[in-house]
Amino acid sequence: MIKKFNDIIADLKADKYAPVYVLCGEEPYYPDQVCDYIAEHALDEMAREFDQQIVYGRDLQNADIASVISAARGYAMMGGRKVVIVREAQAVKKWEALEAYLNNLMPQTVLVICFNGKPDKRQGVWKTAAEHPQVVWLQSDKLRDYEVERWIATYIADFNQSQITSGKSQITIDPRVAPLLADHLGTDLSAIVGAVQKLIDGRPEGDNTIDAALVERNIGISKDYNIIELQSALIRGDVARAHRITQYFASSKDHVMVRELAPLQTFFSNLLMYHYLPDKSQANVAKELGINPFFVRDYATAAKRYPAGKTFLIIGYLREMDARYKGINNPSAKDADLWKELIYKIMH
Repeated sequence: MIKKFNDIIADLKADKYAPVYVLCGEEPYYPDQVCDYIAEHALDEMAREFDQQIVYGRDLQNADIASVISAARGYAMMGGRKVVIVREAQAVKKWEALEAYLNNLMPQTVLVICFNGKPDKRQGVWKTAAEHPQVVWLQSDKLRDYEVERWIATYIADFNQSQITSGKSQITIDPRVAPLLADHLGTDLSAIVGAVQKLIDGRPEGDNTIDAALVERNIGISKDYNIIELQSALIRGDVARAHRITQYFASSKDHVMVRELAPLQTFFSNLLMYHYLPDKSQANVAKELGINPFFVRDYATAAKRYPAGKTFLIIGYLREMDARYKGINNPSAKDADLWKELIYKIMH
């Protein structure tokens, strides 16, 4: 039975445990969260000593799950629930014992199988597991670049909801912070959560706002030299500012050119779409482009500076620079030279 992370956690908090959990996917954050919650909450501290077993796939003899299933079939020594957890299950090769176990589950046992990656669905056992009504299946795929900002906003909203229930003040986040974190951290959810939590914990007492200055102090991302400021300079037509930022990028190992080009490609691709939207109201633009309404005004301003034809050319320039950075038709040009040429082409 395929379920979403929030639904699984809600069930666990209500003490509703399934006999088997299969936790997998290319993004380990959610599977690890579920696995850790079960390990910490399914049994009390004393029962964990006797009735919880955690094994690693790489340690199983002959890479066979049989010994784990044997443990799952045993009765709890304390007379209640028994928990058996398999971490790094991708190292297991022989799953025949699990297939047999799925036909005769032990109701008092919670068996958790946690993969780094995905199981081989060519094996019949996984088709059976995914469709089994008593098996909870969670598959966590990596976020796409354009999903990171929305994910951060959701994380903050969930945090604020918890603040309401505990009677504490809510926090607000400057809309420019999420793009900064997305550009700096990529799509690694564990890194993103760690950074956001660091910002939440690093706020001065009585200050409930997360802004670019807080990000600079706690994460080390410059509030003045980042992709959002470069994009702003391009929108305003500030050539000198754009050159200063890109020269900073060229001298910093934290601002790899190919990574910084990606959000610019997204912005100008969206700008091209903006030109052809018949309804340019804030709500409609935000919906059609999938952006925070706060940034709609940037597109309105940029559209005046970059007509549709010029925008189309800019998208081509960005793709050209991406290829040249990777060595295509570029035997020797350095990052600083590529950035200088790109800014010139965009703004002239």
